[in-house]
Amino acid sequence: MAKKNSKSKNNDNTIARNKRASHEYHLEERFEAGLELQGWEVKTLRAGKANIADSYIFLKNGEAWLLNATFPPLIAASSHVVCDPLRYRKLLLKRRELDNLVGKVERQGYSIIPVSLYWKKAWVKISFALAKGKQDHDKRNDVKDREWKVQKERMMKHDAR
Repeated sequence: MAKKNSKSKNNDNTIARNKRASHEYHLEERFEAGLELQGWEVKTLRAGKANIADSYIFLKNGEAWLLNATFPPLIAASSHVVCDPLRYRKLLLKRRELDNLVGKVERQGYSIIPVSLYWKKAWVKISFALAKGKQDHDKRNDVKDREWKVQKERMMKHDAR
């Protein structure tokens, strides 16, 4: 008789998600980048404690930086290190991607908004998007469209009976 594997695989590798991003912005083009992290930050992410809701990405001197992403230090993992949960974290991107981002941000008025933070194999990756801010009437239209989809599904469900 074969022995059962007690470890169950978790298919969801997401650490943190910015749910407000799609409500506040028109997300147009998506990118993926690695993060330059310290050891205590990786331990915090393994514990699933991260917040990118109010964070944003800015470009300075040909480099991309993540701001306002909160990685609270674990008491057991960071007792000997001075931890700054809101420090700037460098994004690891290729030069061509950085040049593309700089051009769109400076010339076309886009913002760069983090969408999700996740594991890809053993690496921490961040997914971000070029975005333009929505106005109030755009948000109302999105809510109206979403409610119409739900109502349409209900009508189709009742008609099928």
